[in-house]
Amino acid sequence: MPHTSAHTTVAVIDGLPAYKAAQGSISSASQAYGVDLDLIKAVVATESAFNPGAVSNKGAVGLMQLMPATARRYGVLAEPGATVVSKLKDPDLNIHTGTRHLADLLRLFGGQTELALAAYNAGEGAVARAGNRIPNYKETQAYVLKVMAVYRVLQARAV
Repeated sequence: MPHTSAHTTVAVIDGLPAYKAAQGSISSASQAYGVDLDLIKAVVATESAFNPGAVSNKGAVGLMQLMPATARRYGVLAEPGATVVSKLKDPDLNIHTGTRHLADLLRLFGGQTELALAAYNAGEGAVARAGNRIPNYKETQAYVLKVMAVYRVLQARAV
């Protein structure tokens, strides 16, 4: 992602009512799971542009675009009147579950943010099969570049 696009993304984030609504959840998830607040913001901006009702064509749901199977690993279960998909549209639940998953990936890949992001996008197995490198998937490579560009702009602003 060109530097200018990352700056534009960050400028747009600040004005979004959905971002303002999610700030508390992002902050509490950052503290609870030890993931940098700006990294969570960069993931959410890239994944859903802060649209809590977003659903991808592959079935990923909510702000952090979680797959229902991934959410189930973290205890998000269907119950009468509430499917996993409907639960994942809850911004607080989605952010906390996604951040927990991201924290686990960061630990799994020794704190290497780019590998954790690649695994968030393509799955841990894809990163492992690629020899603990970013897999040779155009979508994953573009995703990592985009999240990292937004993350760097957010970090630079915080200084």
